[in-house]
Amino acid sequence: MKPSDCESLYSDGRHYDLENASIVEDIPFYLGLVRRYGQPVLELACGTGRITLPIAEAGYRITGLDRSAAMLSTAKAKAARRGLDVEWVQADCREFYLGRQFAFVLFPFNSIAHLHDLESIEACFARVWAHLAPHGRFVIDMFNPKLEYLIRESGSERHLVAEYDDPDGGGRVIITEDNVYDRADQVNRIKWHFSIGGLEDAMIQDLNMRIFYPQELDALLKYNGLPIESKYGDYDGSPFTSDSPKQLVVCVKG
Repeated sequence: MKPSDCESLYSDGRHYDLENASIVEDIPFYLGLVRRYGQPVLELACGTGRITLPIAEAGYRITGLDRSAAMLSTAKAKAARRGLDVEWVQADCREFYLGRQFAFVLFPFNSIAHLHDLESIEACFARVWAHLAPHGRFVIDMFNPKLEYLIRESGSERHLVAEYDDPDGGGRVIITEDNVYDRADQVNRIKWHFSIGGLEDAMIQDLNMRIFYPQELDALLKYNGLPIESKYGDYDGSPFTSDSPKQLVVCVKG
């Protein structure tokens, strides 16, 4: 398996939360699935608990798993402030052994895009299958690729990602990105450029995202023992179509 190359992106949970402060539309979708499929719940790549904590607040038993100690530290602090009892596990989604099964496993927010090679993908799916209870559900959230985004000309223009106040008082943080799409590996090689307090390129981070095309993702799940029960195109539960922004795939363990 290829080693993970995203550690630097997830080295500070405070910045992560500020970068993604406006993203809340997926939370009602996952709460609805938990109500439908039951508990206990396992969230892979849980990060700082952006989704984990609302599920716990709704009264469900949930375990949050992430490989980043920094992200989990932020998640634990947030849970403590809210008085929530959540189990947090530091582990790689390709290599975890919890010794029990779950009614519902979620892999949200494009996190599967950090798995770049077939061995990593299959290792993750094998761990999911082993941790799913009979008739348990597994949901993946992955964007539906847009070719116009993948073929943007590198270096010609940077695109705004996020803007927020530096938690350490360094001024305004502005993140812009450019990208080069590697068609052989199906990896979009993105660079995030951080302007902090007016200092351009104070930090540059790589975000390499594996692109999963719809029929490819469906086939990978099917041939790894995770047949698809339903597929949605957005968080409103609409059916998946060519124009859908999301691939929200629900699999069931037979």
